[in-house]
Amino acid sequence: MNTIINIKNRILFQNAACIIVNKLKGEAVEGARDGVADLRLGLKGLFDTETVEAVHRLDVPVTGCALFALNQNALVFLNSAFAGKNKNSVEKHYWAVVEKPPFDLPESGEAVHWIETNPRKNKSFAYNESAPGRKKASLRYRVAGQGRNYLFLEVQLLSGRHHQIRAQFSAMGLYIKGDLKYGAKRSEKGGGIRLHARGLCFPDPLNPGEKVCVTADVPDADALWGGFFTIASGDRPV
Repeated sequence: MNTIINIKNRILFQNAACIIVNKLKGEAVEGARDGVADLRLGLKGLFDTETVEAVHRLDVPVTGCALFALNQNALVFLNSAFAGKNKNSVEKHYWAVVEKPPFDLPESGEAVHWIETNPRKNKSFAYNESAPGRKKASLRYRVAGQGRNYLFLEVQLLSGRHHQIRAQFSAMGLYIKGDLKYGAKRSEKGGGIRLHARGLCFPDPLNPGEKVCVTADVPDADALWGGFFTIASGDRPV
């Protein structure tokens, strides 16, 4: 049985076509195993509609903007937009707190890898060269600031691969705080990892000439996230 969750106070945007929820760590966007909160099932319980389908998926330990379509036409439209070749059609921005590496990371840059996913391990591996079964993945990052032990990174995701940021960062020698699966030294006390889907922009299915742009606050704000917010309060795009 899936955990019952309160979603109403976490709705960031809603119209007749789609809805964006500020996802908490430990929740599944869809397909949750027993005992895990399932956002899709929670939303189906709120709305009198046959269709509630995930469009912008987040990993279970990640927080932030999770997008769902509320009808089939919107689902087709949004899936097409997110899969499209027009890089300006959809914008996906993240915040990441990573362990400070033993090397100097350039202040900003673009990373390109080829990702291969192992479904049995539920893990992706990023490589510097293409090969059969690998998919191209790219992102941009900017170092927003740093503390004694961590770097604060703003990330713009330019593609949408399984565990993409986590896998690409790991291949770069960057480990997201709490992300043991991808090389972090230790887990987070309350679970989850320090990766947050901060902002999302996409064409409005009801008015394709207009864009929906949403910003999500960190659900569990603490001193570390507070430091990030202070540094990045301008929310400058990468």
